[in-house]
Amino acid sequence: MFLHNFKYELKMVLRQREFIMWLMLFPIALGTLFKVAFGSIYSNNDMFKSIPVAVVNAQEGTVLNEIFRSLGEGEDAALAITYADEEWAKELLFDGKVSGIIVVDNDVSLQVAGKGIKQSILEEIVSRCNMYQEVIGQAMITGDETELRKVIAELGKEVNACRDVSPAADNPDVYVQYFYNLIAMVAICGSLTGLHVATSSQANQSELGARKNCSPTPKFKHLSAAFLGSCVAQGVSMILCVTFLKFVLQINFGGNLFLLYAAAVLSGCLGVALGFFGGSIGRLKYEIKSAILLSCSMVMCFLSGLMVGNIKGFLAERMPWVNRINPVAIISDSFYCLNMYSDYRRFFTKVLGMVIYITAFIVFGALFSRRKKYASL
Repeated sequence: MFLHNFKYELKMVLRQREFIMWLMLFPIALGTLFKVAFGSIYSNNDMFKSIPVAVVNAQEGTVLNEIFRSLGEGEDAALAITYADEEWAKELLFDGKVSGIIVVDNDVSLQVAGKGIKQSILEEIVSRCNMYQEVIGQAMITGDETELRKVIAELGKEVNACRDVSPAADNPDVYVQYFYNLIAMVAICGSLTGLHVATSSQANQSELGARKNCSPTPKFKHLSAAFLGSCVAQGVSMILCVTFLKFVLQINFGGNLFLLYAAAVLSGCLGVALGFFGGSIGRLKYEIKSAILLSCSMVMCFLSGLMVGNIKGFLAERMPWVNRINPVAIISDSFYCLNMYSDYRRFFTKVLGMVIYITAFIVFGALFSRRKKYASL
């Protein structure tokens, strides 16, 4: 009997228009729009690239020339250097082919045509070059070669006050958070299928609910079969969503792919459990409960950063408890932790939070459901 109920509950869920709309078609459309809007912003604007610069009057064999040569070598070179005379360098700057002109004379000077991150980096490089030149010049005045080598060696040491932490991140793109929140939105919209589980067992909500309450089959079997069927359907929609984003739109989520799918399926179960809990409370009509759940889901998505990317950071500074209790924020944070941290401790902490929510929603939803009584059917 359980398998029979499970089969037909699964069929009913898959036939719901809300399921097809919110959990199948809408994520595909929104994910495609996100890809068009954010797909190349990070690579074009935020990812560091060698800064094109023109160097004038650089003389072979000098200390400054060696410094510039080292800055322009390697795959991750800081500078893309073009050695030029002053007239050609100004043409390059005017045409926007270089971000600045470094002129080497008695000291090092910089000419730029605007302000920005690249120009600020060039100013810092020029400032360092002048400092190195002065320190080395003072050491050369003494005529002590040992002291000169010592000074050069000390200047060559990299002082780093930070501790290196190896992230798991295959993708440090900050805009990928919108896709994390898109997956979380699909998961939490699974509350619509969970709502169907609760209302289809209530005699005052539908003819099907009245028939179920007259059936000799224990209510626990009806509810468990319906809930499991909804979780399976929601799990399939989560797998399809992640697969579409990962392999069709080519979104690099980083981290462990198996754990990514597992977290997505678990988050889908959280959405179903939320809908089951919400549908078990009160005697409002299905349409009203559906509107309330959908509105609450959108508010939670907004607070998690689906619409405004930096709102989660804003809340973390002023009201950190919001991110801790918001199910959508917990779901999106689980994907973020999986991508950014090689240590899975943070990820499993978020997973534990989802499990606690699922358990609480199921327990309280079941308690509210079994207390329903009807004067007549």
